[in-house]
Amino acid sequence: MKRTSVIAAALCVATVASPGLATAAPDTASPLRTTLQRDADALVVGGSPGVLVELATADGGVKVRSGHGDLRTRTPMPWNGHFRIASFSKTFLAATMLQLVGEGRLSLADKVDRWLPGVVSGNGNDGRAITVRQLLQHTSGLHDYMAELDIFTEKGFLRHRFDRLSAADAVKLAVGKAPDFAPGTSWGYSNTNYVLAGLVTEKVTGRSWQKEVTERIIRPLGLRETSFPYTSPFLPAPSMRGYARFVVEGSNPPRLGRQVDVTLMNPAMGGGADGSLNSTTEDGNKFLRALMSGKVLEPALLAEMKKTVPAPGLGAYGLGLVRTAGSCGDYWSHHGALPGFLTGNGVTEDGRRSVMVSLNSSTPYNPGAEPPEGGPFASVIDHALCGRG
Repeated sequence: MKRTSVIAAALCVATVASPGLATAAPDTASPLRTTLQRDADALVVGGSPGVLVELATADGGVKVRSGHGDLRTRTPMPWNGHFRIASFSKTFLAATMLQLVGEGRLSLADKVDRWLPGVVSGNGNDGRAITVRQLLQHTSGLHDYMAELDIFTEKGFLRHRFDRLSAADAVKLAVGKAPDFAPGTSWGYSNTNYVLAGLVTEKVTGRSWQKEVTERIIRPLGLRETSFPYTSPFLPAPSMRGYARFVVEGSNPPRLGRQVDVTLMNPAMGGGADGSLNSTTEDGNKFLRALMSGKVLEPALLAEMKKTVPAPGLGAYGLGLVRTAGSCGDYWSHHGALPGFLTGNGVTEDGRRSVMVSLNSSTPYNPGAEPPEGGPFASVIDHALCGRG
């Protein structure tokens, strides 16, 4: 099993009287609530310590939880718990950069070398041939720097989880390898793309990418529970603990081991532009609905964000957005994974209905179990976006 399998799996990925399965929030019951509670419970039975689901619609919302936020204390998932949204952060940065495009300060056709001369070079990598659009769409061909980090085994994670790696150093790791393909000729998910997107944003604006996202997205939308940890290993309170099962070293075929508490880590290795935000299910839904309803980007810019290319295993990838086919029509999303946390989401085309799902495990499967087709989020997202009640 590849060391990046935890992240790759996440991207391609009713109340019962049983110990650890929590009841729904005390408000009006509905058939949809029952369905979502059943979905949450099934995820816990399948191997996730805890699950939090929040559906937001124009007519109100539904929120359910199951399992435990802390396996040691056996406490439930906090209703307003903070968690690491990981690569869902990419959607925030992509929207920020599209605002800069709308202001004429940046073009999607700009070459990386215009803003970061000489940064992407060597071993067949050439920033003169890679555009900003290709960074945001993962069509640059750049190697994923995360594949070079020793954090995908239990020993490696525990040894390196507090390491600091700058954005410049992450790019050096990536361009130390040959590109996976020529720019624009294929699609391949690489966190290096968004590390560079963050650096381009800083060059264009003269401010940190975190400041730009805050001033353009977080503050205007009132996302009060969304924050940047920088290199802090801690989550804001309240929060859940995060867990992972690492592949047992030397096992053949690969076998998942014990549940390890991996809550404390530096979530911003590589500078954090590729996936370091903390947030809540409520704030995530606010952002998704605002984005799709035109409150973040002008129509022409949102249309650019929605221009997709085939993304094997995911669906179709736009600029920090994924288009997925649901039982009642296509929806938009961007999942995320960091050790200890999986984030899933989905929003309808009109922005009237969205759902956020938080699992406090990056490997939410029992040892020996086969992951469900479509990943852990497929059923609950489809039921949330297509159900009624």
